Amino acid sequence: MVFTILFLMMVALSVGLRLWLASRQIRHIAQHSDAVPDAFTGQIKLEAHQKAARYSIAKTRLGMINLFIETAVLLGFTLLGGLQWIQSYTASMGHGLLSGLALVAAVGFISSLIDLPLAYYKQFKLEADFGFNRMTKALFFGDWVKGLALGAAIGAPLLLVVLYLMREAGPFWWVAAWLVWFGFSLLMMWLFPTVIAPLFNKFTPLQEGDTRNRILELLKRCGFDSDGLFVMDGSKRSSHGNAYFSGMGKAKRIVFFDTLLSRLNDDQIEAVLAHELGHFKKKHITKHLVFSGLSSFVLFFVLGQLLTAPWFYSGLGVTPDFINGPHAMALVLFAMTLPYFTFPFRPLLSWLSRKHEFEADEYAAQQSAAQHLVSALVKLYEDNASTLTPDRLHSAFYDSHPPAAIRIAHLKSLGALT
Repeated sequence: MVFTILFLMMVALSVGLRLWLASRQIRHIAQHSDAVPDAFTGQIKLEAHQKAARYSIAKTRLGMINLFIETAVLLGFTLLGGLQWIQSYTASMGHGLLSGLALVAAVGFISSLIDLPLAYYKQFKLEADFGFNRMTKALFFGDWVKGLALGAAIGAPLLLVVLYLMREAGPFWWVAAWLVWFGFSLLMMWLFPTVIAPLFNKFTPLQEGDTRNRILELLKRCGFDSDGLFVMDGSKRSSHGNAYFSGMGKAKRIVFFDTLLSRLNDDQIEAVLAHELGHFKKKHITKHLVFSGLSSFVLFFVLGQLLTAPWFYSGLGVTPDFINGPHAMALVLFAMTLPYFTFPFRPLLSWLSRKHEFEADEYAAQQSAAQHLVSALVKLYEDNASTLTPDRLHSAFYDSHPPAAIRIAHLKSLGALT
């Protein structure tokens, strides 16, 4: 009963805080939609600024609806008996590992079905209304089916190993399970560029020419070894543009969305890539892996303590299947409830991410030119309808990148020093 009250309090705190932040975001953007911020005067037209305001407000409102659905689903699965009902069917399979796998698979599939209508609305109504959607309905549902199949093919073996360790590896099973999970994460980073990503998009080598030559010169200056330069057909889903590099070791690939290459000139493309390379040179990827490893180690430790705690299950409205073992149920409950207990800590993660973005910008200003990155960002803000006037607190919780005006001012100050 005590844990039930604590759980409900954390859900109420998280939901209430998120709704309050969303209402602040909507109000702040609406209040500043009548004029382009001074930092962008002459660079972004008022119509584009107002479109970004409408788009950001629409996304925020849709997020509020999604929050209500998420909360209803959480309570439906836990205190209202949904997980107990699913377990009554999966337990009849009679084998601990298989029944546990069936429980997790059933919860995942049901959750995916519940998410599908809102994802469909976002893609074919919200994104379409603002001119961003280029995805066909066949591609949308094809991606959904591929995602389910890929999740089953990759997730099922990993889950079976973790469930086996939970049953057989003794009181310190969570150490072995963490090692398996972390090793699997590294393996996925290595496989993603060449095995997983091509299942959803087409990647073609960047054609010979001035753009490619500029990029190769930049890579040489930065001492970055790449497995290749590729263009991704992002335009078949959206008109949003981006660039990234992925993979580990010699399997690192640099990928440009075709939509980004069509909008930026060579100076701007070089500056954007220099920023991405800044993350590599400043060891942000390594730092992220270390942080992820340490935080996941702590979480596996906590799960190890909760696994044998009866109040954890009863407090969430579940009587675990002790014949086949409570292991899968513990995983599901932990994954469902964790975001509501950790949400208040999000500003710390956002601050760390924004700190890395500033450092990557500083590196880009050294390898390219700050004004080129500024002009590239302004184009991307406009093309992606990114709001120029986010609410300060909402941004502190949600934004992994610095607000537009602050980031541009920082880059201009770097340009003034060079």
